[in-house]
Amino acid sequence: MSTADPQTNSPYWKTAGVLWALSLVGLALVFPYVMTLEGAALAAAAKRTHLGVPMLLALSALQSAVLLAVAVLVGLWASRRLDLRTPLIAAFLTGNCAPRRTVWTLLLAFVLGVLAAVAIYALDRFIFAPLPSVAELIRHAGAAGTRPGPLQGFLASFYGALDEEILMRLGLLSLLALALRGVTRRFGASRDAALPAGVFWTANIATAVLFGLGHLPATAALAPLTPALIARAVVLNGTAGLVFGALYRRYGLEWAMLSHFGTDLMLHVAG
Repeated sequence: MSTADPQTNSPYWKTAGVLWALSLVGLALVFPYVMTLEGAALAAAAKRTHLGVPMLLALSALQSAVLLAVAVLVGLWASRRLDLRTPLIAAFLTGNCAPRRTVWTLLLAFVLGVLAAVAIYALDRFIFAPLPSVAELIRHAGAAGTRPGPLQGFLASFYGALDEEILMRLGLLSLLALALRGVTRRFGASRDAALPAGVFWTANIATAVLFGLGHLPATAALAPLTPALIARAVVLNGTAGLVFGALYRRYGLEWAMLSHFGTDLMLHVAG
C-alpha cells in the first residue's frame, strides 16, 4: 500500500460519521429483501405483539443503527491500533491521493469476491446438498415463501458489503485481533509488528466461524440443527469471510466491502 495514504491523519469522528452513514444506507436498502423473505414471520410477530409491521421494522432499524454505531466507534478505535485502514475514506476526508494502483486492486478484490461465491456454490452443490439434513433444509426453504427478486437481491447486496463488513471486519475482527495481540505481548511476543500474522489469522478465522454460527437461528427456524447443517453454515459463510479479512488487512476495509459486494451479487442476483 502506498505510504501516501494518510490514515493516521484521517479525523476519527469524521471517519466514524462516514462509516455510520454508509451503514445506514445499507440498512435502508435491505428492507425490501427482508419484507419479501420474512413477510409472513413479520406479520405473525405483529399480531403476537399487537404492533404494526412498520413499527416492528422501525424498532429493528433503530436497534441495528445503534449496534452499527457501536461497531464503528469500537472497531475504528481498535483498527487504528493495529494499522488496519480505511484508505479511500481517509483520502476523501483529507484531500490526499488514494493509494497507488487503487483501481487494479479494487478490481482484484471484486473478482476474488465473485470467485468466493463460485466456491460457495460448488461446496454447497457437491458437498453439502447431498446430505439428508441439508436436502431437507433446502426443501423447507423452497416451500417457506416467496423468494426475493434480482432487484431486491441487488439492493440487499449493499447491506452485506457495507453493514456486515462494518460489523464483522471493522468491528469484531479488529477487536479480537487487538485483544489477542495484548495477550501474546503479555507472554513475551515481539512488540515490533502492529498486527502479527499469527494474531491476524487467528482473529480472522474466529470471526469467520462466528459469522457462520450467527446464521444458525435462521437455519433452525426451517429444520432441526444437525452437525451437517452447523458445518454447512460455518464453512459456506466462513469461506468468503476469510477472503474479506485478508483484503481488509492487505488493502483496507473498502476492498473487503467491494469483494463482499461481488460475492453477494453472485449469490443474491446471478444465483
